Amino acid sequence: MNTSPIPALGLCAAMLLGCASINDPSHGVNVTQLRADERGFVAGLGIESQDLVTIADKMARGILGAGPVANAAGRPNIVIEPIVNDTRFPIDKDIFLTRIRVALNKQASGQLNFLARDRIDALEKERNLKLSGQVTGGEKVQQNEFKGADFILTGTFKGISSRGKAGASDYVLYTFQLLDPQTSDVVWEDFHEIKKQGSDDVTYR
Repeated sequence: MNTSPIPALGLCAAMLLGCASINDPSHGVNVTQLRADERGFVAGLGIESQDLVTIADKMARGILGAGPVANAAGRPNIVIEPIVNDTRFPIDKDIFLTRIRVALNKQASGQLNFLARDRIDALEKERNLKLSGQVTGGEKVQQNEFKGADFILTGTFKGISSRGKAGASDYVLYTFQLLDPQTSDVVWEDFHEIKKQGSDDVTYR
């Protein structure tokens, strides 16, 4: 039986072209790496990374310059409360707290002490294990050894949204307060506001 080499040659050519297209960068996904404070071409009306960087750095500078913090004797203990998000945009609230805490630690050079109150369940579990003798170190633990806060940092996000045939507009107000838990005094407060408008919106996750 005679077999024609043409189909086989065609198959080989197709495979070679396929391999070439895989190795060709122009056929891949075009990804551009940006700084966190840069605005990318994929942007919407909501809370973006550049907003996070700007706000966190601004609030950190303000807190460090506040009189009760700057003039505190020793290292004040600070608890950061979860942010209250009253905007229409879903956000990872922990990322704001983490960014502010890191900015404060970096700029304060060890002048502030943050309490991991959000990990209280894990801390209590470990302390109870030590006190019960199930793990070592119980002889070093006192019943009421967790530190109290000298200041509590709170944050609230509020927004105003409007929509029409021409597009959409969103205004977001970011406010932060530093509270004295003994007196309930607001010892420091600052805000940042951003308004955006556009014809299209993106999905935030």
